[in-house]
Amino acid sequence: MTISNLPEDYGSLLLEVKERIRAGQYQALRAVNKELIGLYWDIGQLIVERQAGDTWGKSIVQQLSGDLQEEFPGIGGFSASNLWRMKSFFEAYAGSEKLAQLVREIGWGHNLVILQRCSDPLEREFYLRMSRKFGWSRSVLIHQIENQSYEKTLLGQTNFDRALTPELRAQAKLAVRDEYTFNFLELGEEHSERELERALIGRVEDFLRAMGGLFAFVGSQFRLEVEEREYFIDLLLFHRRLRCLVAVELKIGEFQPEFVGKMQFYLAALDRQVREEGENPSIGIILCKEKSRTIVEYALQSSASPIGVATYRTVRELPRELRDQLPGPEEIARLLEDGE
Repeated sequence: MTISNLPEDYGSLLLEVKERIRAGQYQALRAVNKELIGLYWDIGQLIVERQAGDTWGKSIVQQLSGDLQEEFPGIGGFSASNLWRMKSFFEAYAGSEKLAQLVREIGWGHNLVILQRCSDPLEREFYLRMSRKFGWSRSVLIHQIENQSYEKTLLGQTNFDRALTPELRAQAKLAVRDEYTFNFLELGEEHSERELERALIGRVEDFLRAMGGLFAFVGSQFRLEVEEREYFIDLLLFHRRLRCLVAVELKIGEFQPEFVGKMQFYLAALDRQVREEGENPSIGIILCKEKSRTIVEYALQSSASPIGVATYRTVRELPRELRDQLPGPEEIARLLEDGE
């Protein structure tokens, strides 16, 4: 039924009610999920405790599965294979109170992906936290793991420790990676910066997924005017959690120190002309085909603007020599805690 002559503020009332309903639905889903994960945890614990000292074969779990499905018809999740997963789930996290709490914040399917594809506890913690923080779907989570987001995030080369406030620096470091994988692009080995830009725009959803986090697309060849001169930023994004503009410059060759000066100019113009009230300082990402880590370190040393320098690849494998440069466990744990 539609009533004529609705009050002028009815639209805002409807919007507020819708948002409240969505918030209630989300909280209800979170509560249901937390209870479900708690149930699976308890079942896994019971199996582990009963199995201790005894020789339980597959037949016992198979019998338990059949009895549970008979007792609770129509309720999924009690297959024999899933019962074994519950056992492995409990065994994997029972020794860590911190991770035991985190697993309750994401879905069972997400938990299984992390449990089966990640073996290192810190790597598991990374994907648990990122899935919760950014609301990754299961397919996005798989994509992030396959593209080695854990390693590529921890290797990131930025000046955020100096250029951003303590409240922002950890989250920004987790949002900007050392390398991005664009294996969805159909580009030859030799391509121009314009061809790279057009290819990324043509697959913008895949591009934003590859960037990770909560990036939104603002525009390409974003125009700035300073003293009646025009300047164009290759790609302009917005990070919803950091609440800041992110300028992306595409370079098909090797990183050059002068790229930093140009990016500083763009960020200063964005902050003066485009940034809205309440938004944080703009961040720059210089995306190159190759880079020398030492040259990048020197180039960023004196920059006051928050800038990260990354490379892009069209294959997934992280070079072996870079894996050995990951930070120590204590530093990784501190970064994950601070990035909440």
